[in-house]
Amino acid sequence: MKKKSFVVGVDFGTDSVRVVVVDAANGTEIASAVAPYERWSKGKFCDSSANQFRQHPLDYIESFEEAVRSSLRKSPKGIVENIVALSVDTTGSTPVAVDHHGTPLALCKGFERNPNAMFVLWKDHTAIQEAAEINKLAKTWGGEDFTKFEGGVYSSEWFWAKILHILRADPAVGKAAHSWVEHCDWFPALLTDSTEPDRLKRSRCAAGHKAMWHPSFGGLPSEDFLVRLDPLLKGLRERLYRETYTSDIAVGTLSPEWAKKLGLSTRVTVGVGAFDAHMGAIGGEIIPYHLTKIMGTSTCDILIAPNEDMKDRLVKGICGQVDGSVIPGMLGMEAGQSAFGDVYAWFKDLLLWPAEHLIRKSRLLDGKLKEKLLAELSEGIVSALSAAAERVPIDESGLLAIDWMNGRRTPDANQLLKGAITGISLGSDAPRIFRALVEATAFGAKKIVDRFRSEGVRIDGVIAFGGVAKKSPFIMQTVADVLDMRIKIPRSEQTCALGAAMCAATVAGLYKTIDDAKEAMGNGFEKEYQPNERNAMNYLNLYERYGRLGEYLEHEITERRASV
Repeated sequence: MKKKSFVVGVDFGTDSVRVVVVDAANGTEIASAVAPYERWSKGKFCDSSANQFRQHPLDYIESFEEAVRSSLRKSPKGIVENIVALSVDTTGSTPVAVDHHGTPLALCKGFERNPNAMFVLWKDHTAIQEAAEINKLAKTWGGEDFTKFEGGVYSSEWFWAKILHILRADPAVGKAAHSWVEHCDWFPALLTDSTEPDRLKRSRCAAGHKAMWHPSFGGLPSEDFLVRLDPLLKGLRERLYRETYTSDIAVGTLSPEWAKKLGLSTRVTVGVGAFDAHMGAIGGEIIPYHLTKIMGTSTCDILIAPNEDMKDRLVKGICGQVDGSVIPGMLGMEAGQSAFGDVYAWFKDLLLWPAEHLIRKSRLLDGKLKEKLLAELSEGIVSALSAAAERVPIDESGLLAIDWMNGRRTPDANQLLKGAITGISLGSDAPRIFRALVEATAFGAKKIVDRFRSEGVRIDGVIAFGGVAKKSPFIMQTVADVLDMRIKIPRSEQTCALGAAMCAATVAGLYKTIDDAKEAMGNGFEKEYQPNERNAMNYLNLYERYGRLGEYLEHEITERRASV
């Protein structure tokens, strides 16, 4: 580092975009801002009953501009003119159909309100049938199994399944779509005025983990495979990409239009994007064989290992293993749970339903008091449940839950699966049910650890970040007890955005490698959860019962679907 320089890290989450301005010398946060997605917050273009979750590109554009400008306004004098780079992470797989210019169809005339022309959010599960077809064909067509670097199971949450579903469901979108682009690829291209599909620098992270890209395949799955899957995919491979890039590579510099909008220089370098958990792992100071867990609405678990250690080993049932998806030169492995915080949110909404519907109709309270009371209930219910649940002895209630409320991501992705709560009696109150749900999500986390270990990949430690990790000591202690492992919590409030900032500093040439940037800019850890030995022992039997119940439930759901 030769002079004082600053970088911007941008984290596009499920509900909002978070921006941090960071001192590239030491990782000190200078300013930050969060901006929610306006349309998404109103529930537009989504249908939860059909597992349809779509986001309008204008939500991304408008919230990004608002958050960046806000963070720059908060920055002390002399900072803005010394910002040298910006990098972005996003949710994923979150693809969108684009025209010849790389413009999302939802920004084109005639498609402005068509959900199929918008970004298909990571948790959209409308493509379950298409994922099943990909898995069947990959194992039976007699050629290369293109799922083998994806854990051997392709998910409805991922790139090809979502594309095929939209092509089948909406011929108008299919006809207008020249290509398809991940959110993490499109936004850096937008900022640098390089959105044409043949010019886009595609993320190694997104391509390898979600699109079945691998060098040994010559890139994406073969044309023969894709056409056998469905003739609607004919010719699309050639309109996508062959090369991919790691997050230490520059896309370009800010376009004059975006520089003016943001109040930054056109000399600001923009880096190749990646998924949130992967850049979050960087911000969380990941090291080999330490599992990093971003714990929010879902979890995304990241593990890295030296390529020479893994050699030709294929890990079954995870969400891909990709050289350079996190740290260039390291193999990045991904796993996760389709619902984590969403499980608690579901239970909270369930309990609040009477209040929401009855208090709003009450004639005893005025409008403002109603809203204040509902807000107080909503904000305090999970902490109150946690405090009460913590006092319930392990396995005292006889309750046992399965956490597949949004399907199962890892191990062995299966989005058809459903959650369950068993052992309910007249004594099963809200805190006891909540404890069972917390334990179920912890057991789901242990299933991931067990899968890695059974496949010969060791795990030496756990690093956790995200909303749940920061705000819920009861939940985190339960996870530590169930895993029987220490869990470290990074100090940064915006770990994913900090990881993006570290990538930006590398892209700007301030550091030779992302590892160097991580070492210099890391914020360290604020807390560590130690497992309680007695609790860890007591959970062993309950975990075995969780496994048996899960096997039974999966069998019943599979058999029922087969008989329909």
